[in-house]
Amino acid sequence: MKHLCAALWAALFLFVTGVSAWADDVTLRSRDGAIELSGTLLGFDGEFYRVQTQYGELTVDGSGVLCEGPGCPSLTNYVAEVSISGSSTVGEVLMPALVEGFALQNGLKAERIKEDNTHFEYVLSETEGGSPVGRFHFRVSSTDEGFADLLADEADLVMALREIRPGELALAAEVGLGRLDDVNRSRVLALDAMTVIVSPMNPVSALSVSDLARILSGEIDNWRTLGGEDAPISIHMRDAQSGIAQAVEDRVLRQARMSLADGVHRHPTNTALAQAVAEDQLAIGVASYSEIGNSKVLALSGPCGFQLRANRLTIKTEDYPLTAPMFLYIPARRLPKLVREFLAYTRTGPAQIITRRAGFVDQAPEEISLNAQGDRFANAIRVAEGEDGLGSLKRMMDTLAPLRRLSTSFRFEAGAARLDAQSRSNVQQLAHAIEAGVYDGRQLVFVGFSDGAGPADGNLRIAQQRAQVVKQAIETTVEASSLSQLVLATDAFGEAMPMACDDTRWGRQVNRRVEIWVR
Repeated sequence: MKHLCAALWAALFLFVTGVSAWADDVTLRSRDGAIELSGTLLGFDGEFYRVQTQYGELTVDGSGVLCEGPGCPSLTNYVAEVSISGSSTVGEVLMPALVEGFALQNGLKAERIKEDNTHFEYVLSETEGGSPVGRFHFRVSSTDEGFADLLADEADLVMALREIRPGELALAAEVGLGRLDDVNRSRVLALDAMTVIVSPMNPVSALSVSDLARILSGEIDNWRTLGGEDAPISIHMRDAQSGIAQAVEDRVLRQARMSLADGVHRHPTNTALAQAVAEDQLAIGVASYSEIGNSKVLALSGPCGFQLRANRLTIKTEDYPLTAPMFLYIPARRLPKLVREFLAYTRTGPAQIITRRAGFVDQAPEEISLNAQGDRFANAIRVAEGEDGLGSLKRMMDTLAPLRRLSTSFRFEAGAARLDAQSRSNVQQLAHAIEAGVYDGRQLVFVGFSDGAGPADGNLRIAQQRAQVVKQAIETTVEASSLSQLVLATDAFGEAMPMACDDTRWGRQVNRRVEIWVR
């Protein structure tokens, strides 16, 4: 590190000479006084200074410099600070619960201070003496505003109920925040889902994702089309800036090349949305699974008769196709040590328990017995045709019978070989569990499945390749010493166990997956 600092100062020296000073609040000077750098202090993590200079934003190791000026932080009573902005669904319940759990585990006292309706902060202090060691500043609004705050350098972390959009991704890269869709730039804190809700008095019990898109676009506007009453459909959604509403537009309407109809009833909160739908027999809405109130949840169906219902397990396995991960986006910049420790804590077992108690779906892997998967194997029996189909079914049953399925599953982005956002987070979560010794002495089998489009032999080959891709991702992420404590293997059964109908795009996407079975 010393050599690196010396090289940095040497490089800066070539540019500092003869350059006029500007309005600065800090000056960083090498300990021998030979080199100095002035600028506006953007942050200090207790170890490194982040300074905006005439050469751009620089990060400088504090051990090699002295800081002078009104903006210099205290080195003796340093308090870690972080600003977190974005989704109110994430920020109002989940993040406060995680901050309080982190403080408790580390022997700190957490005090919540409300500033206004959208701003609050947590002050983390030592239990003895009460000296503050960290301040977590929160602004709870919407996913849109969280990304806007990050781009304006008014937030360090973003809480989001949708994936970052291409335009935001490009802007973040332009301002030096890195590729926010990289595996280390985002993490899934918890899992939610876009659930289709109606009034308990509505006789309709299921619809397809395609029908949902046609309803939201206004193409289907009468309940009679769906087997209900001869009455108009009233559409209810969250406000346009909310992450859940934007996820519906991105993943349901946009994929169907449709746009949201005019005259949609908008609601500022999930609670208000669920209540309005529950009280109106003609209403339909898309709400967060964690806040459905007294409304009735519809199953998602397809022409072949398969149905998928949103519940804790189908959301965790991503078998339910409208899963909505709750993201925390982390730009490519150094964060204070206390904040880095908090981020590491969010992947731990205690954090997963807190997530579950807060009403969200956690990511802790669960083992599912064969007996609890009757619907899935019923689907496999229904699609088995001829000797080849029955032979594949028998091989699958013989192979999987002595194993238990893990709730951790992996799926790929549409038309790509890249794991989707939730699956990339699953790689990190599973790697953490392996390194912690959870599966020592056991065998993990990565089992690939495909959709039924195309020849069966080709689908089997593709499924095997996908299983190998996931296995390699785990091997790359886990420390080599931990891998010696367990056995990793792959297998594939192609189109043998579909989760949804293959005659829809979303159904084929659900069927293309890699599961983990453990012995």
